[in-house]
Amino acid sequence: MYTAELELARALVAEACTLTRRVQAEIVSSGESLAKGDRSPVTVADLAVQALAGSRLTGRFPDDGLLAEEDSAPLAASPTLAARVLELVRGSLPGLAPGELAEALDRGAHPGGARGRHWVLDPVDGTKGFLRGEQYAIALALVEDGRVVVGALGCPNLPRPGERGVGEGFLFHASVGGGAWATPLEGAGPVEIRVDRIDDPAGAVVCESVEAAHAAHSTQAGIARRLGITAVPYRIDSQCKYAVLARGEASVYLRLPRDESYREKVWDHAAGALVITEAGGRVSDLDGNPLDFSAGRRLATGRGIVATNGILHGQVLEACRAELSG
Repeated sequence: MYTAELELARALVAEACTLTRRVQAEIVSSGESLAKGDRSPVTVADLAVQALAGSRLTGRFPDDGLLAEEDSAPLAASPTLAARVLELVRGSLPGLAPGELAEALDRGAHPGGARGRHWVLDPVDGTKGFLRGEQYAIALALVEDGRVVVGALGCPNLPRPGERGVGEGFLFHASVGGGAWATPLEGAGPVEIRVDRIDDPAGAVVCESVEAAHAAHSTQAGIARRLGITAVPYRIDSQCKYAVLARGEASVYLRLPRDESYREKVWDHAAGALVITEAGGRVSDLDGNPLDFSAGRRLATGRGIVATNGILHGQVLEACRAELSG
């Protein structure tokens, strides 16, 4: 089931990994963007990947919507930016016209919801990791009647299991009932992956963001203490955290709400959540409810994210509640 959709998702994310690697290699080799805090390279990569996705989906599944963050407004504001994005996308779509580029980008305006089919895209997740030359992800998922049914997660710099730092890169994919799989971006074929089977929190590893502002490191440290976790956290940018947990290198990933009103964006979690679930883990909000992808462009009905190997989920939820209410 969903064979054609999964095939497209895998091919598109792999294509996007090649495109973004090219941009990242350029900024890392120059060092200029890092020195000046210039975010324009990641903007170029974001726009190029979304335009590529919009065009590919139009050709393969023209009746499906696309929910994504970007639109064509930056192209109209900057001819230089528009020319660079068009150059990148033409590497995959040689005949693409400027008007078609804008149209492909604006395809991402789907509002989401509980009826019909739409794809969810995060073209470059992990801006700071991307600019540092480290970890980032490209995430694509298919939502059908409010439920994520296909997910592909490209992690272009992720190392092999058990290693840290920048590696060869992997593509993760999953479909409902089809399990979760990992494929090196260069080389061998797909291998099925599973979460770990740790049942004592004292043996668990927590995966969290590199940026302290994103991860609330002090709060997460308090939750870890309540659980008896002593291992050093696995800190990594982007939805690569979902991938690391899915292949058994961590047992817990938390995304705590910034404040009572904040709600997560759908594209930050759709693909990763399915990969975790199909690998045997569990993903919920802080109240233990499944993530609701039917409520629009944000996860509007729940606060925060708790992802675990499934076995530890109840204990982690209890620790989160105790720490956040204390």
